[in-house]
Amino acid sequence: MDLPPPQKRKRSASPPPPSLPPSVDNIDLSLLEALEKSQQNAIETLDLKTLKKLALSLERRLNANTAARLKYPDNPDKFADSEIELHDELEKLKILAGAPELYPDLVSLGTVNSITGLLNHDNTDIAIDAVTLLQDLTDADVVEDNDESAQVLVDALVENSAVELLVQNLARLNDSDPDESAAIYNTLSTIENLIEVRPSVSELVCEKTKLLKWLLARIKIREFDSNKQYASEILAILLQNSAANQKRFGQMNGVDTLLQAVAMYKSKDPKTGDEEEMVENLFDCLCCLLMPLENKERFVKAEGVELMIIIMNQKKLCYGSAIRALDFAMTNYPPACERFIDVMGLKTAFPAFMGKIPLSKKNKKKRSSEEYEERLISLIASLFGGILRGSRRERLLSKFVENECEKIDRLMELYMRYSNRVKAEDERFSQLELDDFEIDEEEKYNRKLDSGLYTLQLIAVILGHLWTSEHPRMRTRIELLLKQQKLSKKDVKDILQEYHDYIGDLDGPEEKERAQSKIVKFISAFS
Repeated sequence: MDLPPPQKRKRSASPPPPSLPPSVDNIDLSLLEALEKSQQNAIETLDLKTLKKLALSLERRLNANTAARLKYPDNPDKFADSEIELHDELEKLKILAGAPELYPDLVSLGTVNSITGLLNHDNTDIAIDAVTLLQDLTDADVVEDNDESAQVLVDALVENSAVELLVQNLARLNDSDPDESAAIYNTLSTIENLIEVRPSVSELVCEKTKLLKWLLARIKIREFDSNKQYASEILAILLQNSAANQKRFGQMNGVDTLLQAVAMYKSKDPKTGDEEEMVENLFDCLCCLLMPLENKERFVKAEGVELMIIIMNQKKLCYGSAIRALDFAMTNYPPACERFIDVMGLKTAFPAFMGKIPLSKKNKKKRSSEEYEERLISLIASLFGGILRGSRRERLLSKFVENECEKIDRLMELYMRYSNRVKAEDERFSQLELDDFEIDEEEKYNRKLDSGLYTLQLIAVILGHLWTSEHPRMRTRIELLLKQQKLSKKDVKDILQEYHDYIGDLDGPEEKERAQSKIVKFISAFS
């Protein structure tokens, strides 16, 4: 069950500006040109001396604004000019994005503390200026080749509670205002940038702030917009590699919220490419959420199995994503497997397994039939792993006997396709070694997985389940098909043995031992 990274939007450093009002034609363009020229000439070189000047100027404007607000708290006119000047200083600091090597100096001067403090400024416009500045300074393109400087900056931001202040500021931003909507975008972008540089921020932001709660509310909104799309992307990033975040979001009714969000697309397709990426992100979130056992239970209770089957039957764009979600739900969780069989899931899954994937021409372009095949193979392997005995097991096994064992024929067809692909990869390795290229065993194995070995292993596991059922018709059919391809049971055993040897202990030593003992049983049965 591979989990791809969340779908990233092609985004610029900042969102597109709102359209200009009709009165723009009346503006004297010569004044704008003069202003632009003066801004360009304001700073000729960017070095430590210039940085110190900028930092000192910001501190002066900040102190002046603070003093004016304290002296005239009820008279905005008295501190309005100081806030315009403060805004200008923040704008000037954006030039630092062109010299990330100066970030350690920016930190040592204490300027980072001042900038993060402005996220809590009473004037929302000043807080927005601070957000935009931080987004520019942490932009992925800016810090890409300056890892050490970026780390220093991000560490300082975290130490100065920038993460907490960014999320607190989100609460007072309103999407109906174009500037505040852009600030929401830039806030999410900054959080993503911080995680890119320091992955531990992913758990820190969920532990110390209400970001998950904010994202949850955002996903509940039925209308699509770019910030809802970005929220789905950030949520997927937060959930992808963190069991703590997965459990935390599950406790916040996250499973039910995501099911409601994807249910909107059970009988309709997204209207745009951006909306389609959002839906894929939502399914990524759901699959991440289905890794902890307690969330699998919530999924079954919320009738998630039934919803995924409905989505498959509707034959829309989410078809493959629904299969993947079911696979995650059923892996190492028998109750989900049992529910799948009880609600006639086999009737939906096996026609697709036989190649009858009834998708529109539009959706076929989006997904290859091979991708669906691999997901269905994984799903069937999960079913066999979860239904070990009883009438449900018999119903599952009977599918491989009906219609003259056509599903075993299909399974062996897929076995040969993936086997040939893996053999071709092995041959490439042999040629590379002849050419004196050194490839270690781990890299070889990973390259073989990329070429389809994992799917081949799952097919071998399914064959193991069929063989150990000791059903005479199944065994006869498997042996016949192997013989027709000039193969033997030893070939299947070899694949199972390699699978056994590389089973990891990600789920703990006990689960590893259990999984390996099951494969040993199949290997022995094929002897």
